Amino acid sequence: MNIDRMEFVAWMERIMDRFDILNEHINDVQKQRNTIDGEELLDNQDLLQMLKISSRSLQRYRSVGKLPYYTISGKLYYKLSDVHQFIRESFNSPIKKLNANK
Repeated sequence: MNIDRMEFVAWMERIMDRFDILNEHINDVQKQRNTIDGEELLDNQDLLQMLKISSRSLQRYRSVGKLPYYTISGKLYYKLSDVHQFIRESFNSPIKKLNANK
């Protein structure tokens, strides 16, 4: 099956138009993210994917007060700044190597 150059260019333009439509859709979705006072809110699913943890671990972090959360219309949300703080506090400081000469 041979495709002439004009037909190929037409197909490529259609494909690029579809990519542009998808890009606009993605941008719209990103703009619709939940925010409060200009700060992004994440839901459980966002956090599970971001931290790569189980839902039980996330529940435990909430229960012991390590990770602040907010309930809006029965759904749990987390402020992005609180999540960043939680991550910073969860890092262990590196163990300093003892110098054998001392």
